[in-house]
Amino acid sequence: MRKLALFIAISAIMVSCSNDKKNSDGYGNFEADEIIVSSESAGQLMEFSVKEGDNKVKDEIIGMVDTIPLILQRNQLLAQKDLIKSKFENINSQIDVLNEQKNNIMVDKNRVDKLLEEKAATTKQKDDIKGNISVIEKQIKQIETQNININNELKTLETQIAVINDKIKRCYIKNPSKGVVINRFSDKGEMIAPGKPLYKIADLDIINFKTYLSGDQVANLKLGQKVKVLVDVDKKTNREIEGEIYWISPKAEFTPKIIQTKEERVNLVYPVKIRIKNDGSLKIGMPGEIKL
Repeated sequence: MRKLALFIAISAIMVSCSNDKKNSDGYGNFEADEIIVSSESAGQLMEFSVKEGDNKVKDEIIGMVDTIPLILQRNQLLAQKDLIKSKFENINSQIDVLNEQKNNIMVDKNRVDKLLEEKAATTKQKDDIKGNISVIEKQIKQIETQNININNELKTLETQIAVINDKIKRCYIKNPSKGVVINRFSDKGEMIAPGKPLYKIADLDIINFKTYLSGDQVANLKLGQKVKVLVDVDKKTNREIEGEIYWISPKAEFTPKIIQTKEERVNLVYPVKIRIKNDGSLKIGMPGEIKL
């Protein structure tokens, strides 16, 4: 009787283990779409309001690199711009004076033309007036040429000022996406360079489950398909969560070493990602199982 009872118990355990394996078609871990935020500018990190675990919203200003050197450069360019504008105004004033002289000479020309009709003036007087008009027109053209050069200098300065303004704008560190700060890599007061990582953020409202499935399993899957993901509640029970397949790798690869037995690790599998709405209980790195 004891042997029979022992046999029945072992058989029950084996059936239970077999059922557990049938309940799961794949294994993997939860992960999130993480973003590493880096600096776009070089300098001292003057402000940096980031702590691990903070919830940040999109486009929130969370830090600032020292802008004083750039502001000084911009002020210098603005002063040069004002100086060039004063030259520009001076040249316009000279052109106005010459145009006024030309208008006065034109009045004399009209008067001489009438006197010539009455034979009360000489041709030389008319020629002299034409010569004066020609001289003034040449002077105006010469000054207008200077005006073009100054306009070009002014445009160059405006471009340089726009570049400085853009650099100043990039000194303000803007959070690219809503989410939770996972890691912080820098502190206020540090000297940083462009491209230096400052912190890592991830939106944990939507979390991904990455698993590896065999070719015959993937053949029956499609994007947008609903599947069940199992999460451990305790040693004996699991909790089912519905997810949606949003990525299936087009290429097979060897099973990662962290997955299952040595025999399974040598098989070719396809990575599959499932998007799940997180109720707050799912954490990055947490293990899970998939039920197709």
